Amino acid sequence: MESKGREADRISQQDYFEYLIDQYQNLVYTICCKAVGNPFDAEDITQEVFLSAYKKLSDFDGKYEKAWLCKIAGNKCLDFLKRAGRRSIPTEEIFFREMPAQEATPEECYLHQEAKQQVFGLCQELDNPYRDISILHFCHELSVQEIATKTGKNVKTIQTQVYRAKAMLKKRMGRSG
Repeated sequence: MESKGREADRISQQDYFEYLIDQYQNLVYTICCKAVGNPFDAEDITQEVFLSAYKKLSDFDGKYEKAWLCKIAGNKCLDFLKRAGRRSIPTEEIFFREMPAQEATPEECYLHQEAKQQVFGLCQELDNPYRDISILHFCHELSVQEIATKTGKNVKTIQTQVYRAKAMLKKRMGRSG
């Protein structure tokens, strides 16, 4: 291979570039095709590889031309795969499935409101202190820390009361169906 590198000094840059294409076109295409998995993209990348090689041919010393072209091909394939990941366009079905719901449907709003009313009704049936704690926690959605601050009680006490209220509510929900 080095003989061709020395020969490159004696032949024109254009002739040397044509030699590189003739000699390594199939190798570069095969590398690209295996890397990206699509023959059409591999053809485009192969052209990009040789375009890059042509632009840098004056800086190339003529040694290890096969390794040089393979390195360019590998880098071009990596660039392509990175870009492909960013430019993937979701199909309509995937797009709408993954799109976060911005508003609840009227049915969902009704069911949510109905469930909240049912939980509130069950909380009202509990004896104090569980009634007040369960309303604050399950209906007003306050955290244990917020309830402790609001009521002036110890956090551990509130945790215990929430735990017991939850067990009582589950038992009542089981009876009511």
